[in-house]
Amino acid sequence: MTGEPAALPLLQMALRVEQDIFVIRQRGREVAAVVGLEHQDQVRIATALSEVARDLLQTTGGADVSFHIDAGADSRFHLRADLAPVTPLPDGRYQPQSGAVSRLVDTLSVSTVEGVTVVRMSRRVPASAPTPTPERLAEFRTELGRTVASSALDELTVQNGQLIAALDEVRSQRDELAETNRGVLALYNELTEELEETNRGVVALYAELDEKSAQLRAASESKSRFLANVSHELRAPVTAIIGLARLLTDSASDPLTDEQSRQVDLIRSSAADLLGLVNELLDLAKAESGRIEPELADVDLRSVFGQLRGTMRALATRPEVKLVVEEPTAPALLSSDEVLLGQVLRNLLHNGLKFTERGEVRLQARQHGDRWNFEVSDTGPGIAPELHDRIFEEFYQVPGATRVGGTGLGLPYARRLVTLLGGTLELSSESGRGSTFTVSLPTGGA
Repeated sequence: MTGEPAALPLLQMALRVEQDIFVIRQRGREVAAVVGLEHQDQVRIATALSEVARDLLQTTGGADVSFHIDAGADSRFHLRADLAPVTPLPDGRYQPQSGAVSRLVDTLSVSTVEGVTVVRMSRRVPASAPTPTPERLAEFRTELGRTVASSALDELTVQNGQLIAALDEVRSQRDELAETNRGVLALYNELTEELEETNRGVVALYAELDEKSAQLRAASESKSRFLANVSHELRAPVTAIIGLARLLTDSASDPLTDEQSRQVDLIRSSAADLLGLVNELLDLAKAESGRIEPELADVDLRSVFGQLRGTMRALATRPEVKLVVEEPTAPALLSSDEVLLGQVLRNLLHNGLKFTERGEVRLQARQHGDRWNFEVSDTGPGIAPELHDRIFEEFYQVPGATRVGGTGLGLPYARRLVTLLGGTLELSSESGRGSTFTVSLPTGGA
């Protein structure tokens, strides 16, 4: 606020004797009520005034007290009380005897006003209170001038009533807090019980999962043993069938009719397919049981690709399909198991030749940093994205118009071998756009 009326105090008083402490408390409460402070704030600032007045009366012999209305930096009005000691403060400082005084007001400080040291305290006026215009401040002064200070006994009676009201409020808050604590404790106990029940369920679930995992491991081991035993027992009779069929068609044997030759060739072809299946089952069983241990050594990829080029050319029986095995760029060396690597690439090339009716099947190798990437691409029918994971499942074959012989064990076996070599086998393909299988191996081996 600005202007002369705002600079005038609302009320001035003198503190000289013990009786004045009660008067200052009473008048401070009245001033706070007139300017619009709420009841609790009236009691707080009146209590702070009486405590500071008692301290100053004992240390400086008294003080001159005045009340003002200020406009603060926060755009809110404040009720300010100044207590100017009649004798200087010791060391120019003031420390309340009661530590609670500073909590009763918004500010409590020692200031120098026109060369006079004063103890200053203030309390914020609620925004709902009437705006203290100069006219209203004049009304406040008139109203305060009409009131008469009561006796010390009357002020003690009022103060006791305020204390009783404060105690009742504290007791009520204590009861509410106790009720809240009981509710919190009950909720905590309930949550604790629910948590313990959940923990028991989780423990039981983990126990069940461990049991199921053990059963799955046992079933997997049983399957591997069964495949190995059956494959081993089937190889001998199947090999015998192939040998007997070869003897029947040998030039040294009695000549066969054309029909007999056709039937014998059919028997030999079927036996060869069965032997291939048996060998794949046996290889898969070895891979699953962990009996395959890679023997790492320096591998010359040019030699491996040369062998593949020679052995796979015999399988490229369709004139519409071209087999391309690109020569790796020198130096084409990595640390790996040459036999297992050859099996993987041979499997992928064989698959490409089986399912590609026209176009080409291509093998190429590229080094990227510390890894070698081997890509086997074809121009076959392609594989839908939703089937990319399923083709690596045992015995699964992609449905479609082009169906050729196979067991569905080649790709699962190839991925297991690649994993043993410390690499990955990934597929990139779409229906009708061919497929690309990428084997990525570390240069330094598994």
